[in-house]
Amino acid sequence: MKSFIRQAITIIALVGMTASAVWAEDPSEGQSPAPAEKTLRVLSIGNSFSNSLSRYFKPVVESVPGCHLEWDQIYIGGCSMERHWSNIDREANDPSWRFFKTWSYKDKVQSKPWDVVSIQQASHFSWQPDSYFPYAKNLYDFIKENAPTAEIVIQETWAYRPDDGRLNQWGITQEQMYEKLKAAYTAAAQKLGVRLIPVGDAVQLARQTQPGGYKPFKRAELVYPDLPDMSGFLCGNLRWEDKNGKKTVNGDASHLNARGEYLQACVWFAFLFDRDANDVTFVPKGITESDAKFLRSIAQKAVEAVKNEK
Repeated sequence: MKSFIRQAITIIALVGMTASAVWAEDPSEGQSPAPAEKTLRVLSIGNSFSNSLSRYFKPVVESVPGCHLEWDQIYIGGCSMERHWSNIDREANDPSWRFFKTWSYKDKVQSKPWDVVSIQQASHFSWQPDSYFPYAKNLYDFIKENAPTAEIVIQETWAYRPDDGRLNQWGITQEQMYEKLKAAYTAAAQKLGVRLIPVGDAVQLARQTQPGGYKPFKRAELVYPDLPDMSGFLCGNLRWEDKNGKKTVNGDASHLNARGEYLQACVWFAFLFDRDANDVTFVPKGITESDAKFLRSIAQKAVEAVKNEK
């Protein structure tokens, strides 16, 4: 009799556990289904404007339930599409030569079943449409041959901060650099039939709409030790340096700083995972919760705008 009672209790408990599990998984009972697990293997062939993903891309992705990332890169500072293709072509024609010494471009592209492989232009050529081809098509064909199941995408890079001296050398404004690179990247993506990750759009939109606005300044008018308000910067910063006994203001005006890198990572996440950037919960040290929220919203708007353009 006691044995029968124990068996009955066990059966009742198991039925209860099963019912509870079914109820928890049934969205009709007011419970949200668990998000689908998704892992992406992503390879970037680029330069410092892709290397800026290295700090925040993975923590941004993996702060969202069900999202996982494997990311690697073929990175050469300042490298253009032409130079990447030149390295690939040389490796193919001279098996004893390797740019990276211990592995070739082909080795890296074949090293994993990549889901996504990205390419991009060097920033200093990004606004010049004639600089993209035939090298973008050569890279596309090389990737397709060696990673046939991967989606090839292009990252749209961004325009420099208005005080970058190269803008004056080129005879264009910051806004003109953005408009020209946007047109060049868009044309290249359409010609290859690939999607464009709109990081440049997001950076420009953030500059235009961030609270307080970006405050223009001229380096030549700065007087030591004064510096402009840098809280709105997305690229670099400024600092005073002593050169030959003379105080000179210096600083990077093209590479993303922490705010820019976070924005870039959120754009890539929303674009590749087809999830809302506002779902990201990771916030880097040094960035306030309110600023992170603003940057996530900008990332989402940029990605939605690209989708709506189709």
